[in-house]
Amino acid sequence: MKLRSERVVTPEGVRPAVVEVRDGTIVGVHDDAGDAEDLGIAALIPGLVDPHVHINEPGRAEWEGFVTATRAAAVGGITTVVDMPLNCIPVTTSEAALATKRDAAAGLLHVDCAFWGGVVPGNVGELRRMVDVGASGFKAFLCHSGIDDFPSSGRDVLREAMPVLRDAGVPLLVHAELEDPAWTERLLAEIDDADDPAALRRAYRTYLHSRPNAWEDAAVAMMIELIRETGCRVHVVHLSSASALPMIRRAKADGLPLSVETCPHYLCLTAEEVPDGATEFKCAPPIREATNRDALWGGLADGAIDFVVSDHSPCTPGLKVPERGDFLDAWGGIASLQLGLGNVWTEARRRGFGVEDVVRWMATRPAAFLGLTDRGVVRVGARADLVAWDPDGATEITAEGLHHRHPVSPYVGRAVRGRVHRTWRAGAVVAGDGEPVGDAEGAAILRGCAASP
Repeated sequence: MKLRSERVVTPEGVRPAVVEVRDGTIVGVHDDAGDAEDLGIAALIPGLVDPHVHINEPGRAEWEGFVTATRAAAVGGITTVVDMPLNCIPVTTSEAALATKRDAAAGLLHVDCAFWGGVVPGNVGELRRMVDVGASGFKAFLCHSGIDDFPSSGRDVLREAMPVLRDAGVPLLVHAELEDPAWTERLLAEIDDADDPAALRRAYRTYLHSRPNAWEDAAVAMMIELIRETGCRVHVVHLSSASALPMIRRAKADGLPLSVETCPHYLCLTAEEVPDGATEFKCAPPIREATNRDALWGGLADGAIDFVVSDHSPCTPGLKVPERGDFLDAWGGIASLQLGLGNVWTEARRRGFGVEDVVRWMATRPAAFLGLTDRGVVRVGARADLVAWDPDGATEITAEGLHHRHPVSPYVGRAVRGRVHRTWRAGAVVAGDGEPVGDAEGAAILRGCAASP
């Protein structure tokens, strides 16, 4: 197979080229068109890599499942995902649970999928065993996770786990919010004493006030202290608080093994535009103000934030309590797996960034973070995970066009730039013109092992 484009995004820049593929691998990036298929105006970019996806199967496949999630990923130009260890049953906090997760995924994947394990109180003895059978790393919550069978980990739990992860050579991923119970108690008392408690619970400003920047900032500060103490590699997931960026920059300047991700909803949405009662916008940490969003873009520009992930966290529509619009009761999570490229590119383009920047944030750096040196880049020797994408095309996001299990998303009705024409996994087409293509031939990725074509 040969693909020709005027805009091939390579490590050396964007240029006209022919990409030649044989047996699922890129064997040439050159100028000899020969019998190449001409992609016309479409750019050719590497398949995106999304290390933060809640698939929820087994146990809660009615929320999301491997088939629907990986089809949506393929349609959105994503060829590799990593599944989070919670919201499934059982949660992925033991060697046996990881085996159950891997077995549940067998034969259902349309793109490749790796797996995070979880750190919870009492499971330190499982961590090394989980690495040995394929966990890519481990996630911990510093606050309530939303489900009782994945409890939060305090400083003492992390002090015990982090040396194990350091010695195993895998990262600790942290949901970085340190809840202040007194703050929460006061807020709930104020709501209960109000003339119209239901109106306050519908107000987005109430939810935003319930999880302030200070909670994230305190958590990031604690993790930096623990990195200095243990030497463990730490990754802060879904950063929403821009006021944490100065300490992140200092920690990186000191050479600490710290990395940070953020999400399209923090880069593309603002608190000011969230309607009251629109619980499809609820996530944790919350979507913050426009000034905060602008500062997060500054963090991406200077490298304080390493890359962008979806944090696709769907649920059944009823858990969003749309009939009441109660932000405090609704499940928190943004469903947007296939929409990241268009949303991020639309905002990035408006701010003067280029296609190569988006590829770096959504393909190259996430792949490097995962140690997947065979993907995330268009070069000889890399896996032929490729996307034909028109950055100039216009698209309106519709519920009918969504391929995750439930067509609920805060992005429905928005116009974005960029259109995915085709997605290849290891040289085979897995999506085209907004629809999944072919059978479920994706593979589970075990740590240290690239998935077979």
